Amino acid sequence: KTFFPKASMEHYDPKTIEERRAVAGECETALQYGIRTYVDDMEDAVNTTYAAWPTRLYLVGLDGRVVYAGGLGHYGMKPAELEDAIVFI
Repeated sequence: KTFFPKASMEHYDPKTIEERRAVAGECETALQYGIRTYVDDMEDAVNTTYAAWPTRLYLVGLDGRVVYAGGLGHYGMKPAELEDAIVFI
């Protein structure tokens, strides 16, 4: 059986960058995945560019190329794989 930590799904769609950062901070704390969390701007430029829907982890190298693209959705989110990709580069 796979264990998925509880994360809040009770939040509305944030209307300001401060609200978005607060929700992301709560998720980071609840999931305890041990990597820095970045938040897209309110225009969703990164989401639009990388099609990060519904949920996806990406690692973008300093040269701008995608080094790691995780699976879709929370079942495809595997922080350990991302960590391995970070260590590898």
